[in-house]
Amino acid sequence: MTYCCQPVSSDFTPMERMEIESIRMHKVDLLHDIEKLKMEIENVMAEIQDFETAEENKTIEKGKQFARGKKKFNMDPKKGMRYLVDNKLLDWKPQNVAEFLYKEEGLNKTAIGDFLGERDEMNIEILKAFLELHEFSDLNLVQALRQFLWSFRLPGEAQKIDRMMETFAIRYCDCNPNMFQSTDTCYILSFAIIMLNTSLHNPNVKDKTTLERFISMNRGINNGGDLPSELLTKLYESIRSEPFKIPEDDGNDLTHTFFNPDREGWLLKLGGRVKTWKRRWFILTDSCLYYFEYTTDKEPRGIIPLENLCVREVVCPRKPYCLELYNPNSKGQKIKACKTETDGRVVEGKHQSYMISAATAEERDEWIESIRASITRDPFYDLVSVRKKKVINNVPQDR
Repeated sequence: MTYCCQPVSSDFTPMERMEIESIRMHKVDLLHDIEKLKMEIENVMAEIQDFETAEENKTIEKGKQFARGKKKFNMDPKKGMRYLVDNKLLDWKPQNVAEFLYKEEGLNKTAIGDFLGERDEMNIEILKAFLELHEFSDLNLVQALRQFLWSFRLPGEAQKIDRMMETFAIRYCDCNPNMFQSTDTCYILSFAIIMLNTSLHNPNVKDKTTLERFISMNRGINNGGDLPSELLTKLYESIRSEPFKIPEDDGNDLTHTFFNPDREGWLLKLGGRVKTWKRRWFILTDSCLYYFEYTTDKEPRGIIPLENLCVREVVCPRKPYCLELYNPNSKGQKIKACKTETDGRVVEGKHQSYMISAATAEERDEWIESIRASITRDPFYDLVSVRKKKVINNVPQDR
């Protein structure tokens, strides 16, 4: 930018002309400085805009990563959590992880329950922090259980259920210190309520528990003494009039079947006609084995009634850690089962036996044990029986 300098009039004295010239030169310098400052401001604004764009892109990318992490968590809780932590999307601290599981939208309730039930020391601390986010003060036990069991889906493994219900009982008694004689009482009664819910509202259960039987089965659990009949009656009536709301319930009666399963998890299943291995989410409950394409599916892809079937470990050349479901009395015949075709038709299964592969030998053995147990008995009663004997007989138990 150029500046035109007008000659100084001769009417001024030499001293005045020098002053005017000095002022004029100073003005020129100021104008240069202003132009320079304008250019610097433009450069800074451009840098700010670039920075904001970069930060916006980072935020968008971080949001995509976070959504990806949640999806991974829903498919495999351990891998998904590792992804979120490794990418600095979540701090690996009990309180932070617990708040993520409790408050974050879009997380699969089954995956939350599976993760909370793990036995690692960190997972146990996360479970405690998760319970501390629940406020049970001045709630009766059914109300507290409704709140607790809505925040995740109770897993099928007995050891996981035991840890989670033990932690629940401790938290409930901390919030209501004068309600029960011990946390064992709360633990046993909580199981009794869950089993009552299944008895009264699962259409597959024909022998419905009466109020008298419910009171009788809970005798002596309060450190050898009985709980007030009024309390048990109130809890019974609450469950009878309104079943537990099950996470992800769409009103389908099948969701009652899948509440509190004996076991659930990812396994590989060999096809009937087309001999390919496909990953399926299996749920074991009520002496039936259900399998789904995704954990979020409401309807199973297949149902295998376990009546008259046996399970055993087998060696398969193509896959390790295999188990087989078979009918020992009808070799060569199709097992009575059904599956849903891709067009929605429900058809009879094509299997003479079912070949299933687990990820580890330990997992295979646990599935075999759970399937055998499901055919013969109710695992909830087994889980609580030792604790109940301890309380009634006041016998110390090592945990």
